[in-house]
Amino acid sequence: MERARPAALGKGCLLWAALALPAVCADRLGLNEPRPLRQQLAGLGVLAVATAVARHRPTVALGLAAALGLAAAPALFSLSYGPALGVFALLLGLRTPRTAPAALCFAAVACAGTVRIALVGPDPVPEWLVLTGSLLFLCVLPWLGGRYWRQSRALTAAGWLRAARLEEEQRLTEERARLRERARIAQDMHDSLGHELSLIALRAGALQVAPDLPGHHRAAAADLRAAAADATDRLHRIIGVLREDDDEPLPLAPAGENVEQLVARAAESGLPVRWEAGGRGAAVAPGGIAERLLHRVTREALTNAARHAPGAPVVVAVAGDDIRGATVTISNGRPAVESSPAPGGGSGLLGLRAAVTAVGGTFEAGPHADGFRVRAYVPARAATAPAPPRPASAPFTRARRRVAAGLGAAACAGVVLVGAAFGWYAYTETRSVLPPSAYAKLRPGTPYDEIAPVLPDREAHDPPVERAAAPPTGTDCRYYRASGELLVSIDHFRLCFDEREWLVTKDVIPGVGLPDEERERYEESVR
Repeated sequence: MERARPAALGKGCLLWAALALPAVCADRLGLNEPRPLRQQLAGLGVLAVATAVARHRPTVALGLAAALGLAAAPALFSLSYGPALGVFALLLGLRTPRTAPAALCFAAVACAGTVRIALVGPDPVPEWLVLTGSLLFLCVLPWLGGRYWRQSRALTAAGWLRAARLEEEQRLTEERARLRERARIAQDMHDSLGHELSLIALRAGALQVAPDLPGHHRAAAADLRAAAADATDRLHRIIGVLREDDDEPLPLAPAGENVEQLVARAAESGLPVRWEAGGRGAAVAPGGIAERLLHRVTREALTNAARHAPGAPVVVAVAGDDIRGATVTISNGRPAVESSPAPGGGSGLLGLRAAVTAVGGTFEAGPHADGFRVRAYVPARAATAPAPPRPASAPFTRARRRVAAGLGAAACAGVVLVGAAFGWYAYTETRSVLPPSAYAKLRPGTPYDEIAPVLPDREAHDPPVERAAAPPTGTDCRYYRASGELLVSIDHFRLCFDEREWLVTKDVIPGVGLPDEERERYEESVR
């Protein structure tokens, strides 16, 4: 904190020096109307106060700068304090997130300028247009630029924070992918090894009941069958631990054999299973999603029948085609030998249900008649997932668009107002031109009614009175432009009338920059 205070003080002094430089230079170079020294020093003091409060009270700083501008010129625009007004408007947008204080400050400046123009302005309409343009270009546009800068910095910081969060999410996604791969391997072990162990147990059971087998071999076959059953149970428990989520769809790895071959291999192992093909079941596309899912469903159902209903007859029926999809039904009857139910959590059936429904199919599993039935319908083509919604625009992009729209609207409005002000200026200036030939014909002592037809419709709204000689006492003087040139210093004509509206004197007020010899020749020509 102790180090920050001198740094902030040094920045404030540099800012004040930068803002005071235009005011001092404009006065020294004669770019402004001459002002007393105390007024110049008072302006520098007000700038110092505005700089001091700009960090914590930017609205007050902008109000002080606007007050200086209005004191220097009713239309707010001045070379001395215009840069300071723009800088404090920029700081207001940068340091104040709310728009209400800025809007109130701009409205107050507009009202104050309008009142001052109405009271002391010689031609209110052009000056009011200049005031509006000054508000837009010296206040509103820098304020919008400050808001854009502040939002840019805030959104950049938020972007870095979001990048850190995305990196963390990426790490979690990779970890989840590893867990999914572990679950996939576990499911493959459950499907493949569990089925093979069940078939081994069936073969050992068939060997155990063979009539020509010696007693010690019969005991060994019984031990083999019990070991295979125990291995199946342990594998099931391990798979249950390794699986991350039982409801996740199963991986669709190639089976390597079709459903009919699977049923034939199970029958060779001693399982009492019968194959029934209905319709065009053999026409299911090999290697397709339907064929692979049907193979998994059949393998899991045969494994469960061998474990939970030993000796029960099993029927596998497949119906369907490549267009409508295929349906497989695996049903078993009452077990030949009543036995205690084998342990198992049913995770295989849950995984099958998730896999089938994920491609738009249906899955049913439950008691049927005296046994159990599993039925699955798989469409020929997997249901396409809905297209992901189009991501919304980034907050930074939306903020940029809003600020750019505000800047564009303010710039367009400013261009329109400035164009209107210049158009009005050109109209009023060109309508107040008294041709030198008409001026030369005017003679003092002529009544105004005789002169009026040659006079222009309007008078010059900002004549160079300071360069003219003192008018005669008790006269009313009117000023006209000698040329229609714009944005340059030209000569003006002064006509002074007495109380009777008679022309008393006529004078030429020379423009700035004309050499003395040429000026004398010009004055002689117009006389």
